[in-house]
Order: sequence, then C-alpha cells, then structure tokens
Amino acid sequence: MEHLLGQDWEITPAGGETGEAFFAQNNGQKLFLKRNSSPFLAVLSAEGIVPKLVWTKRFENGDVFTAQQWLIGREFSQSDMTDDRVVMLLKKIHTSKPLLEMLKRLGKTTLMPNMILAVIKAELDEELTSNETITKSIAFLEENIPFIKSEEEVVCHCDVNHNNWLLSEDNQLYLIDWDGAMIADPAIDLGMLLHWYIPKSEWTEWLEKYGFELTDSLMLRMKWYVVAQTLNSIQWYKKKSRYHEMEKWIQFLNDLD
Repeated sequence: MEHLLGQDWEITPAGGETGEAFFAQNNGQKLFLKRNSSPFLAVLSAEGIVPKLVWTKRFENGDVFTAQQWLIGREFSQSDMTDDRVVMLLKKIHTSKPLLEMLKRLGKTTLMPNMILAVIKAELDEELTSNETITKSIAFLEENIPFIKSEEEVVCHCDVNHNNWLLSEDNQLYLIDWDGAMIADPAIDLGMLLHWYIPKSEWTEWLEKYGFELTDSLMLRMKWYVVAQTLNSIQWYKKKSRYHEMEKWIQFLNDLD
C-alpha cells in the first residue's frame, strides 16, 4: 500500500467483509481508501450522498483505488433513524436521475421479484427450508409475487441499516457502503427502514414526507421485500456460524404481521 501514498502515510485496514477498505493518515491528513470501488462512487460524491471523493488512481495491474474524505462523525443509532434527515436523504437518492443513469451505464438492469425469489430458493439450505417459519415465509413470497409490481424504478441502496448512516461533525448526513446498490422498486429500501425503525402508527406521516401514500399495494410490497431480505440474511448468518443473529431474524419473520 505504500506505493499508493508514500512511506510517510500510516495505512490500516478499515474492516468490513471484503478487506478492500483502508484508513490512511499523515500529519493531520486523513483519507478513506478503497480498492476497486465502482465508478458509481463519483456520482454519489457529486450528489453529496457519500463523503467527498478526493481522487481516483488506476494501476498497471488493473486495480483502481479511490480516496475519500475521512470524516469525524458517528454512525446513526437505531433511535436516530426517526430523524427527518433520513427520509429526506432517501427521497433524494430515489429521485436522483444522475444516480439512475450511472447504474444503467454500468450495465445494471431492474431487479425483479422473480429473480429475488429464485436466488432465495437456490441458496437456502435444506436445514433452513425445513423450518416452519421459513417454509411459511417462502409460501408468502410465492403466493404474492403476482402482486409485487411498481411503476417506480429507482436506485436502491438495499441495506439501509442504521450502521450505514454517517453523521459528520458538521451535521451532514451520508449513506455509505453502496456495494449492493440496485435498480429496483423503492419499496425495497422503504420496507426495511419502516419495519425496522419506524413505529407503524407513524408510517403514514413518514411516507407523506417522502412523497408516497400508504396504500395496500405499498404495504404488501414493503412486506414482501422485507421477508425476502430477511431470508437472505438468515442464510448469510448461518454460513458465518452466527446462530444467535440467525435465530433473531427467524423470530422477526415469525412476528411479522
């Protein structure tokens, strides 16, 4: 990594599943580095959705490194997710034409419900599919897939967990970790955010701020995508032998109304 910035920089892994992210600092200068991040990052930076992109460098071996501002700030907590800045930033993302055009230029096509269901059924192992709650959840997805239709096709983050919302010390809110971004029904992001963080009694008001009406169709779509995302998470936690989290999300499906 020294060839990237020089010997005077202290570079440390930033964690994460891929091992492709790093922190770098030298004499008060601080950068967040990432190997082989998507060109999508430049548009996210220009739109003010992620911390500012400082530079991009391509190397002879084909690796591309990006450097962003390393901001002093904090992750949002679960209770922070009711902040109006969350709904306004998500609305900005979902209505951004530059973000949508860039994903299309990168070859992304619309993520359809039948594609999601096919992946779930292919990846869930035999032990999980014998679980009664998971069996019922798959049946729910299969029965309702004809009704999961939306005229809206937007850029979805697909993991609006509170850990991905960063508040800088100058009070600027960012949504980070865009590796899973897709073109899809906005109900993918809305469902996860509302089901996890917003009391159901406040959904109508929250969606009014976003610009949507809480219809039966939207309710069903949000629930469908939440069930699908939860099934994916359950299999992921099982593969990682993180059984406590796996059981927590199975219980979440069991309690979902």
